[in-house]
Amino acid sequence: MNRSVVRVDNLHKQFRSGGETVAVFHGLNLTLAPGGSLALMGRSGSGKSTLLNLLSGLETWSRGRISLFGDELTAGDSLHWSELRRKRIATVFQEANLMPAMTLTENVQLRASLAGHDRVDAQGWLDRLGVGALAKRYPDQVSGGQRQRAALAMAFAMQPALLLADEPTGSLDLHTADDVADVLFTFQREQGCPMILATHDSRLAERCGQIHQLADAA
Repeated sequence: MNRSVVRVDNLHKQFRSGGETVAVFHGLNLTLAPGGSLALMGRSGSGKSTLLNLLSGLETWSRGRISLFGDELTAGDSLHWSELRRKRIATVFQEANLMPAMTLTENVQLRASLAGHDRVDAQGWLDRLGVGALAKRYPDQVSGGQRQRAALAMAFAMQPALLLADEPTGSLDLHTADDVADVLFTFQREQGCPMILATHDSRLAERCGQIHQLADAA
């Protein structure tokens, strides 16, 4: 039986706001199987982005356990988390996280190189994502949807073991958002890359194999 790619057990997360303690998670549990896709749903403030930050080591939790790829992780082990983000965990944000002084090709090459894939076919990935003709342009020379496609090319070119997508179509118009979502789910299935998607869009969530509804923070 395959082990879970992601396993969260009895997770609690709190933070201080205005002199008060705000609890984001009260004993959260979830699992993601190899090749699976899971949608995180909930209103603003329910902790969707916070959970993705916890799963990528950008925030620490109060108590509970997080295991990735079969290994239980320590919240404060910054070197281990950094290595995971560099080589195994790809994150796609609502706003494409591209280096403005680099062309689309150079952005893809850099991300793949950081993950240890120096011979990546950056042009080929951009072609497959439908922005190959723009490969030599800079991020500010293309549209928001085209930048997001380039961000997906960066994510898949690094051949991640886990893809985290935080409202990846949230800043796009409906038509462009549908196109980007089609690309995201097609490549997620083709690559067999497990994915956790934070979204408020029920249409997007229903394309995932699992949906986890987060309660509002209290």
